[in-house]
Amino acid sequence: MKVSLSWLKTHLDLADASVESLRDLLTFAGIEVEGIEVRGVDTDKIVVAQILESVQHPNADRLSVAQVDDGSGTKRQIVCGAKNYKVGDKVPLALPGAKLPGGIEIKAGKLRDVESMGMMCSGRELGIGDDHGGLLILDPALKVGSLFKDIVPPDVVFDLEITPNRSDLLSHTGLARELAALTGKALKSTPEIALPEEEKASKSQVRLDAPDACPYYTARYIRGVKVGPSPEWLRSRLESVGLRPINNVVDITNYVLHEVGQPLHAFDADKLEGGIIVRHASEGETMVALDGNSYALTTEDLVIADKACAVAIAGVMGGNATSVVDGTTNILLESAYFTPSQVRRTSRRLILSSDSSYRFERGVDPQGVLEASALATKLILEIAGGKADEEVLVAGKAPVLVKDIVFDELKAKALIGIPDLDRYEMHKVLSSLGLQLLGAKGRDSSKWQIPSHRLDLQRSIDLVEEVARVVGLDRVPSRAAGAFSPAQATDRTYDFTMTLRNALVERGFFEAQTLRLIATSQLNDVLGQPVTPEKSVAVKNALSEDHTTLRPSLVPGLLATAALNIRQGLQRLRFFEIGRVFLMNPNGTNREEERIAVLLSGPADASSWAQQESPAVDIFHLRGVLETLPGIAGSSIELVTKPLEGWLLSAEVKRGSKTLGWIAQVHPARVRELDARHPVYVAELSLSALQQGAQGTTKFTELQRYPSITRDVALEVPADLPTSKIAAFFASQKEPLLAGAEVFDVFADHTGQKLASDKKSVAWSLTYRATDRTLESKEVDEAHSRVLKALVGTLPATIR
Repeated sequence: MKVSLSWLKTHLDLADASVESLRDLLTFAGIEVEGIEVRGVDTDKIVVAQILESVQHPNADRLSVAQVDDGSGTKRQIVCGAKNYKVGDKVPLALPGAKLPGGIEIKAGKLRDVESMGMMCSGRELGIGDDHGGLLILDPALKVGSLFKDIVPPDVVFDLEITPNRSDLLSHTGLARELAALTGKALKSTPEIALPEEEKASKSQVRLDAPDACPYYTARYIRGVKVGPSPEWLRSRLESVGLRPINNVVDITNYVLHEVGQPLHAFDADKLEGGIIVRHASEGETMVALDGNSYALTTEDLVIADKACAVAIAGVMGGNATSVVDGTTNILLESAYFTPSQVRRTSRRLILSSDSSYRFERGVDPQGVLEASALATKLILEIAGGKADEEVLVAGKAPVLVKDIVFDELKAKALIGIPDLDRYEMHKVLSSLGLQLLGAKGRDSSKWQIPSHRLDLQRSIDLVEEVARVVGLDRVPSRAAGAFSPAQATDRTYDFTMTLRNALVERGFFEAQTLRLIATSQLNDVLGQPVTPEKSVAVKNALSEDHTTLRPSLVPGLLATAALNIRQGLQRLRFFEIGRVFLMNPNGTNREEERIAVLLSGPADASSWAQQESPAVDIFHLRGVLETLPGIAGSSIELVTKPLEGWLLSAEVKRGSKTLGWIAQVHPARVRELDARHPVYVAELSLSALQQGAQGTTKFTELQRYPSITRDVALEVPADLPTSKIAAFFASQKEPLLAGAEVFDVFADHTGQKLASDKKSVAWSLTYRATDRTLESKEVDEAHSRVLKALVGTLPATIR
């Protein structure tokens, strides 16, 4: 909602309040300030000038040189680039020293060697519009030399976000009431407007057929009006809040809406056939609204109708057929209370919103319906003339939506927590907000009458909030943040998860966040045990065919992410995701589990000028990534082959006897569906299993000070003996000088010519080092012999 500061000042003295202080005051009171716009200029250096002469600039095709009269008695020369003016026009002239919005300061100088003593301005340059295509042409009747700020007063417009419960703030009067309470200033007195007498409308005049949707409806005839342009003050008021003036009658209804918050509507009474009927629309009924669009209505929509058809969508927008135009002489002024849910339902269904519906949806003050009608009638008679009926036609009764509240003062003081907050100050705050004290109930409570516009005040706790807002939360004394709490299991899990994320990001992986709902067809991408639709956790009321099942694996989401990136031209894929999966137990119950999934594909290294594309990764690259993860690093893992349907290569990832998860290569048929040019590898591990392996104290090894010595050995072993068995043997040796072992060659001959077909040769490089000295060859040879002797005695291996 846009609020004009100059408009607010008609209700409250804010001369000593800066824009920044008002912004902070509103913000701390719970009213969000989304933006502040400064309109116009507050300076004596911008005046009305008349163009006396204009010639082409001698050195520039797009510039002209004008002689203008600024009221000083001396012609002033101005170089100008605009083309929309003519000699005799009056325009705003910024004199040297003037400061325009945006911090631009006007100085005298030369443009293309021609002296210019100021600048003729557009509306945008003066902060009063968006048009910068030419000069702002002023009223010919204006006096030359007049200050521009007297013609277009400067203003500040606040763009406020009002919470749905504070409908009383959706007007300048309502916001002024709030600021009066926050600043302690008194509201300015305004002339009292005599309320007209109420006449119970006959059914031929106003008939309520839907009292549940419209409990209260008023209408007043004003005859003999003269529709025309609005006076300048009214036009400027509406323009300050972003509204376009239409005609004096319509402008007055819009003015009253922004002044007091009550939406009104004026019908051309001569275009109505019979009286007003407030009813639900007929099925299939249509109406052309003021925006020129035709809307199809249903029986859930409320309309204002005459005997022939609907003439307005109640609370949302009037109809085009009965709108007030230049030839209108008799009008019917509507002021009513519509049920918020009714207006909200229609507005949402029709995708039609207006300033009226915005307020009706949040709730207007039913007791202010007649006051708004009286204010609009007074203004119409003053500006458009005519004569109003003495009585207002009324159907229904204004509902009472507020009730008296007993305020628990003792509890309020305890909740707010301000030691020096006493009863007198709390009463003063509530009184400043318009509440009326009805009497004290003992020493610790009091009874208050709630004003009809404060629909949000329903309980004692609401009054506590009002006191805290106005007094200011900055008065609440600070206290200790809290006592020390030891780390819990949740904290440790979070820290471990962040460590995993950082480890993968440091290795060039990108984290993906995919939906927890997948399509049934994606169950084929589940890694691990095969999952069929009947063994998955299905959603009862799926939003679409793509979101029917709670994911039993993170891999389907990663494969979908890979496909999306491949379509964008990316072939080097490095993704991971940490999240929850949903599984079904054999007994039919459900369980949830946290997992981490990794996807790897494409070239091993990023392309560069030296090497356009490196060889593609294989499954051992992915294994290497897994071996560096927290919970695995420092220990060895084993891949136990376990064929899975739909996957080219697949294996369980084990650490000792503990199964961590799965690793697999995507089947070529699925790779083709992804449009990938390289093999795709995935792994999915249990987060809890990884975290268990990460428990314990991390040990750091000091950098070695002495050189190492290596010895190579080739072993002939059975072809089906896993290399990991040999690695485990070397890792288990207690030989103090053995620092490590690494395989560097594997040879097999399926023909049996160079090596038996049931055998393979595995070459290892063994590293020996001492921590306190440089080793001699003799002691290395002795240690190497001991290791090989133990190897031959333990494994089915021979030394080649």
